[in-house]
Amino acid sequence: MSDLSSVLRSWRDRIGPADVGMPPGTGRRARGLRREEVAALAGVSVDYIVRLEQGRATNPSPQLLGALARALRLTDAERDHLYRVAGAAPPDPGVVPRQITPGVQRVLDRLGDVPLAVFSASWDLLLWNPLWAALGSDPSTSSGAERNLVRRMFMTGHAGVEFDDAHEEAFASDLVADLRAAFGRYPRDRDLARLVATLRAGSPDFERRWGEARVAEHRASRKTMTRTQVGPIALDCDVLSVPGSDLRIVVYTAAPGSEDGQRLELLRVTGTQALAPATPS
Repeated sequence: MSDLSSVLRSWRDRIGPADVGMPPGTGRRARGLRREEVAALAGVSVDYIVRLEQGRATNPSPQLLGALARALRLTDAERDHLYRVAGAAPPDPGVVPRQITPGVQRVLDRLGDVPLAVFSASWDLLLWNPLWAALGSDPSTSSGAERNLVRRMFMTGHAGVEFDDAHEEAFASDLVADLRAAFGRYPRDRDLARLVATLRAGSPDFERRWGEARVAEHRASRKTMTRTQVGPIALDCDVLSVPGSDLRIVVYTAAPGSEDGQRLELLRVTGTQALAPATPS
């Protein structure tokens, strides 16, 4: 058995369905995840997981390894080991980190009653919960560049989301300033450089704001989600930074007892989708 096969089986055996927000099911002989559960979390086929564990699949892509690391809740050190035994270089520290750490995962598991999602420093959507998906278009219907928040804002618009004039201006300005800060921190990230080049060429508004050379962090906004099953919901949006990982947890809330709060609670009751990780593109 190869080192890759061995570590995958060991890591799969040490965590159970409850650790990843899945129901326990029946007929389970051991605590660990089943192969089909890992496959669902990583967004790959069960057959591919089998072939990896049997040593019959070689040279998995970095995107797949990242998805496996998130599915198996690996620490940064374990993630790097996974890359090495798979014959791939661990993520470059000059590249935007996209690893969902176990600590971040535990935060998400405990905040299921509010809409939330995890974004990278370049505002790529990495993970979301059922209530987030229920607020608008389901992110699982898109992939790759389509899941980048800045690209959507400046290239395709924000259908289904309404701001007042002040909040829309602040949101657009903060996003560009935040992306510029990430651009400086991660000079070797080719995907980030490609994103900035695409935005500068395709959006005069982005190009103007980029030229202002403002550097800041996007922290909060207020918006109305207009395409939910229960009608429009006005929400406060707060961005929580994750120390040591440069991930952002975005949380939506509504004032308790308000009409918006009641609608959000109704949406929570009717939401049925499972926690969804981003799949390799």
